[in-house]
Amino acid sequence: MEISLIRHGKSQLNENDKITCLEFKKWVEKYDCNGVCVESTYPSDTVSKVKSAKKIITSDMNRAVHSAKLLSPEAILISESLFREAELPTAFKKFGVKLRPTNWAIILRLLWFLGYSNECESLSNAKLRAKKASQKLIEYAEEHQKVALVGHGFFNMLVAKELRKKGLKGKKRTGSKHWSCTTYSL
Repeated sequence: MEISLIRHGKSQLNENDKITCLEFKKWVEKYDCNGVCVESTYPSDTVSKVKSAKKIITSDMNRAVHSAKLLSPEAILISESLFREAELPTAFKKFGVKLRPTNWAIILRLLWFLGYSNECESLSNAKLRAKKASQKLIEYAEEHQKVALVGHGFFNMLVAKELRKKGLKGKKRTGSKHWSCTTYSL
């Protein structure tokens, strides 16, 4: 039984101007709607795992679905909201400070890890969802032997932790780069 966790490709959204925290919320909405950049080549390990998978699962977010289709255009995908990225909280006050979107993402993700979850799923709820997602992936793998999930950085990390708790072997950390693939097996 083998489960490969793949991070989606780089988003087509390339807006990187400094913005306020309120503008960042709109930026995230645009990011969520965009597909990913087409690459001239993809990591060979990632392509190999997708090609050998008997079932390819994605989150229902556009960047994950688009990534899976780029890796395996002929594949029939299963897209489920269960595998969506853990959302970022929104700012609790209007700040006049302007930062690049990546800086806002880092700050808000750190606050999320510290328990702040304004207008989004809490870390504890994301962990519960990751537990359900890992069980669902195990069920797919029991039926199909090899499966690949094209998902998202933070949520893949939470799923990987659950897979290891359930006895699957693989790297402690999932790849954080776009198109990275980390495989767990039993």
